[in-house]
Formats: sequence, structure tokens, C-alpha cells
Amino acid sequence: MLPALRPLHADGFGAVLDTDLTDPQSLGLAEDLKEALHRHRVLVFPGQHLNHADLLAIAACFGEVDTDVDRRYAVGGFPGLTTISNILEDGHRVGVYDGDQEEEWHADNCFKPNLTGVTLLYSVIAPNQGGQTRIADATTAYAALPADVRQRIENLRAVHSIQHLATLQNQASGQSSVAVGTLALQPEVEHPLVLTHPATRARSLLLGSMAVRHVVGLASQESSSLLAELLAHVTSPRYVYSHRWKAGDLLVWDNRAVLHTASPCDSSRNQRLLYRAAVR
Repeated sequence: MLPALRPLHADGFGAVLDTDLTDPQSLGLAEDLKEALHRHRVLVFPGQHLNHADLLAIAACFGEVDTDVDRRYAVGGFPGLTTISNILEDGHRVGVYDGDQEEEWHADNCFKPNLTGVTLLYSVIAPNQGGQTRIADATTAYAALPADVRQRIENLRAVHSIQHLATLQNQASGQSSVAVGTLALQPEVEHPLVLTHPATRARSLLLGSMAVRHVVGLASQESSSLLAELLAHVTSPRYVYSHRWKAGDLLVWDNRAVLHTASPCDSSRNQRLLYRAAVR
């Protein structure tokens, strides 16, 4: 049985679990962990001491680990692990780096036919300032929309594009983590604006600051206005949890129920190093 969960929000969004995930008994609680994630959408496990194999074993509690990752940033010998970092060594980036400014709001792998199910981030080096991971409760935000807005967007679909994302990243910061490499050739895909979670049947909004090119069937200005309006709603402070990292923190979120971003971090002053695993 899982230890008591400490809620992050009064409405049930997010919870902290104080448990040692290297304890073999913890891995025997896979169904409890999945149920807790479905209920709270975000789980925080502070004070962990995980190696790469541990992180993959924990990810497997939530489902099949996704090994289709960008080879430039993959951790050798541990299929499914990706390095996330702002560290520069000998003039080369040691991991996925999207610049020192605010990252775009997104859901992982929205530019693929199948979104990531669950994302896990484990912190090894935490910045003293900046670099928080911010998570928006796209499920509660959808439920709070006026009925007429929910009706308007019920059957709308949007085009998600890795090429569009790369172009806007380059315009914003002069570089892009996805402009080249194994993800760059992904064709554009369509997803509904309103997702239905396959396990909980809860509805949520699937949006993105840069990956979403347009809403199918709407004129350009109407599409842009609608997307901006919905994103502003979902990412308003009442729906956002901001996680300030400490080394040893593990953050797990349900990628089909939330959006996320990284806050600004000055890489010349504050290093950050995380490892990411994802579940199909």
C-alpha cells in the first residue's frame, strides 16, 4: 500500500509521495502508482537516489517504456532514457537544450500520432535559480470552461507540426533542439483539441505554444485567437503547479491530462541536469 499522499492543491491536482522508490516493495505497487497518477495527474517523489536502471524500472510501473527517442541525447546502454541539460562541455551540449528563456507550453510528443502517456523527470543537478518545471492542469481547466465554449470546440481538431515548432524556436532564440536530428522528419499530424483520457475518460485540452500550427477548418485569425484564448485559460495561475527542483526529485506527470513548460534559467550561472523516461 502506498504511503499517505500530500496534496499540492486543494482540488486534488498533484500529490507528494515520501517513499523510497529503490525499495523493491515500491515497484510491487505499480497499480497503486498508476491509480494515484490518474487521480492527481502529477506526482512528486522527493529525495530519491536513482541510477539509470532504477529510473527505467520505475517508468515500467506506468507502462511500456518508449525507446523511440532522439539518438543525439539518448543515454547509451539504457534504451528510453534521454539527457535534459543546459551544460556545455567542450563546446557541445550534453543534452536536450531549448535555450535559457521560457520553453513553449506543450504535451510531450504531440507532433507524433500517439502522445506520450506518462513522462518522468529525475533531477541530478538542480539550478539555484530558475529552471522550474511548470505544469498546467488541462483537465480541470477544461471542466471550468463555459458550456458554450466547450460546445464550440467539441469536435475541432488541430495540426501539430515539429517543423512549425522548430521554426518558431529558431525565431525566438536562434536555435532549436528539434531543427535537426531524428525527429525533424516527422510528418504533421492532427489531434482533437479536447482529449478523452483512455483510462479515466476525463476530458482535457491539448494545446501548445509553438507545436500547434492551426485549427482545422478555421480561418487563420480565428484559429490563432481561439488557440491563444484557450492557452491563456489553461496556463492561468490557478491551474499551474511550479516545481522548484532539488537534486534527487522525481517528477511524474500524466501527459494526456496536463501541459508543461520550463521556466527561464541562466545557463551561465545555473547548471541543470535531468534524465527523462517516457511511457507509451
